[in-house]
Amino acid sequence: MKLLKKETDYAIRALTFIAKKAPLRNASSDIDKQIGVSKPFLRKILQTLNKKGVLISQKGKGGGFVLAKKPEKIFLLDIMKIFQGEFDINNCIFDKKLCQNHKTCLLRNKIGSIEKTLLTEIEKIKLTYLL
Repeated sequence: MKLLKKETDYAIRALTFIAKKAPLRNASSDIDKQIGVSKPFLRKILQTLNKKGVLISQKGKGGGFVLAKKPEKIFLLDIMKIFQGEFDINNCIFDKKLCQNHKTCLLRNKIGSIEKTLLTEIEKIKLTYLL
């Protein structure tokens, strides 16, 4: 099991690259060379970040991408939610339906505790910490 999916990993790499170059606009061709991802895949990631308000894009000569917010206002958990959905590692491993042991399951209780601790730590991670 991976905590970060490939899209989230590349999004964070792109965001850190863009943040380091601020206030300059960054062409996707410069970003893909730096982080080593295919142009079409990166373009999709950047468009998603633009649509979600994390990036601002400008087309044409001198165009490119800049952060829509300061790096200290961009959190890893927010990027994870964009590309992975809500943080949830505590799905029942036995059945997708809610079973009768839902409230008393020792495994679910232990994993739930781990999930809360992990989520608390992930919530603290800002883009500035990754620069």
